[in-house]
Amino acid sequence: MNLFSLLDQTALRYPDQGAVFRGLEQVHTWRELRARALSLAAGIRQRCTAGDRIALFSENRVEFPELLFAAWAAEATIVPINFKLHDKEVLQILEDADVSLVFASPKLLPDLPHTAAAHAERLVVIGEADYLDMLQVDALVPPTIDPQALAWLFYTSGTTGRSKGAMLSHRNLLAMTVAHLADIEAMNVNCSQIHVAPMSHGSGMYMLSSVARGARQVVPASGAFDPAEFLDLCEVHPGCGAFLAPTMVQRLRLEAAAQRRPPPANLRCIVYGGGPMYVEELRQSTAVLGPVFAQIYGQGESPMTITGLDRADHSQAHATDDDAILGSVGWPRSGVEVRVIDALGVQVRPGEVGEIVCRGDVVMSGYWRNPDATGQALKGGWLHTGDMGAFDANGCLTLRDRSKDVVISGGSNIYPREVEEVLQTHPGVTKVSIVGRPDPEWGEVLVAFVVRTPGVAVSERELDAHCLDHIARFKRPKEYRFVDELPTSNYGKVLKNELRKLLASAASS
Repeated sequence: MNLFSLLDQTALRYPDQGAVFRGLEQVHTWRELRARALSLAAGIRQRCTAGDRIALFSENRVEFPELLFAAWAAEATIVPINFKLHDKEVLQILEDADVSLVFASPKLLPDLPHTAAAHAERLVVIGEADYLDMLQVDALVPPTIDPQALAWLFYTSGTTGRSKGAMLSHRNLLAMTVAHLADIEAMNVNCSQIHVAPMSHGSGMYMLSSVARGARQVVPASGAFDPAEFLDLCEVHPGCGAFLAPTMVQRLRLEAAAQRRPPPANLRCIVYGGGPMYVEELRQSTAVLGPVFAQIYGQGESPMTITGLDRADHSQAHATDDDAILGSVGWPRSGVEVRVIDALGVQVRPGEVGEIVCRGDVVMSGYWRNPDATGQALKGGWLHTGDMGAFDANGCLTLRDRSKDVVISGGSNIYPREVEEVLQTHPGVTKVSIVGRPDPEWGEVLVAFVVRTPGVAVSERELDAHCLDHIARFKRPKEYRFVDELPTSNYGKVLKNELRKLLASAASS
């Protein structure tokens, strides 16, 4: 079985149901989407051979579904690229992946002068003449594809160096899809998936599970995340779900509260992931938007699938005021084995912190043309996540931090997320992120970057007192820096490396 079969089966079962929408406008039925994907696949095969890599560089567009499934029908590997990357970063990925075709958005093309020059013969502008010509080719007959064949080459963000391409097969992504439907949310033809997070990442990957169940694919007319537009779409489309980064959830909650509107009638599920969702923010968002939240913990190397909390888990934790569950990342997912190990690779006992490792059909086969990085990441047959965490006695996993983010101060390990959770409960704090700074006496000390709540003049002294009321004295930050905003990636993750650069720059000036 291969990924194109998900669209194939849905088009057979629901041929005349709406499949793709731009805002409120229906663009294609499932029959039409399948036909377009197979014609586009035939056009791709005129320029590529089986196994070639095809890059996709675009903001969220209604063409995303047909491009993904066309690539798979053509037996090619899709290489979706973060559309906020710099031209030179895009070029590095295209060269590393050795792509045969590049599909680019006309809106973004002016920002890619180096890419356009280097790949002029391989470039197809979405929606323009070459693209439309490919859609006129006689439809390809869907081939039988080896499930182990490469389907998706997912490049890491590259914030700490050159991007690495995680190799994800049809089997990997089918395992992800089945686990999502089994563990996180049930969907059917009366549901909708609203794509406001980047379709080059989590939202695009979750397209697979919603396509498998015939749920409509809704791309906002703006092509981006506008909280007011999202809320309006949820009033019209049935059974709405979406994948959102925690920063997006906060924006949505603030917009709904500002409008004083009740939870949208058709809002079914918000799956959050990609960064920590603090307990206080989760409580506030649930109060405003309703009991709609589910959580996933995963990585590009084990896409969206290591542990999770479904809506029932959240509701039970809210009902019992169980902050430990709300602050956790839940239980291992179907088909995934998860352990916490020490520096020697030995599994630790419940309550002890170590590195999180996992294995299962969802885990990548390795990094593209990078055997050294592959050997380190998949040592001993387990994916070494680089994340630190601990299981409780009931098998629920709580993240502490990335191993590189743990601060060792005075010989004691301090996990910034624990301190961030405490600061996030202060009414004067909207956002906070903590990093370590070298210190001649303590080795490292904690520095908190804080975004104040508008209209609240919170001071360092107040925050320090708040920390002392909740955690040990040695864990509190030694310095608070008030900022207008935290630097984040396109996927909503706070870029702690950028915060460290700010500290290093200040220290050298």
